[in-house]
Amino acid sequence: MDSATIRDAATIILVRDAAHAPRVLMGQRGTRAAFMPNKVVFPGGAVDAADRRVPMARPIHGLCARRLTESSGRTEPSALLAAAIRELFEETGLILGHRRIWPGTPPEGWEEFARTGHIPSPAGMRFVFRAITPPGRPRRFDARFFLVDAARLACDPDDFSRASDELSHLQWIPVDRVRDFDLPFITKVVLSEVMARLPELDAPASVPFFRNDDEDALIWRLGEARGPRPV
Repeated sequence: MDSATIRDAATIILVRDAAHAPRVLMGQRGTRAAFMPNKVVFPGGAVDAADRRVPMARPIHGLCARRLTESSGRTEPSALLAAAIRELFEETGLILGHRRIWPGTPPEGWEEFARTGHIPSPAGMRFVFRAITPPGRPRRFDARFFLVDAARLACDPDDFSRASDELSHLQWIPVDRVRDFDLPFITKVVLSEVMARLPELDAPASVPFFRNDDEDALIWRLGEARGPRPV
């Protein structure tokens, strides 16, 4: 029996120049990282308790909120989007937010973000994929992937001066070159879904859910009546 606890997580897929020369923001995990060492990935990470107490500049997109609660979602949709925004800021220094004074004291882990003079905004963030890490891995995550146009950033998209050292070689990679990099399997799957829809960046009619919760790897479609299909 797999004893690894499955943690909720969120990932940001930032797309730049989607209509003409699409590029995605990615970075490389460290050699000593416990999860996916050396792999080139999107910014993202686990949901923290503080993410449940974060104010949002505007409501979450209604269809995305409904999809996030389907199929035994354990975490409030707002916490998932907050985690994605926080991880983006921590790993790249980039800001998805609106200029506004933070109401009250920021929760732990959000102090630096608040000092930029912004509160997080889910504007333009669309839920496009969900995946659970396969059994047998030292760490397992129930990750939700959010697609957003880089034009929504409240900062220079090339300014990584606030970035932590969790991801190295941060860069905007042309989508037709992404597969030249060392990507995790699930990242390849998500990219295929996103690339098939470009330049469309709105919420899909149904969201692929790569379950990995038993011996078979199946993709379900959240928001669709039909059952799973093998991959």
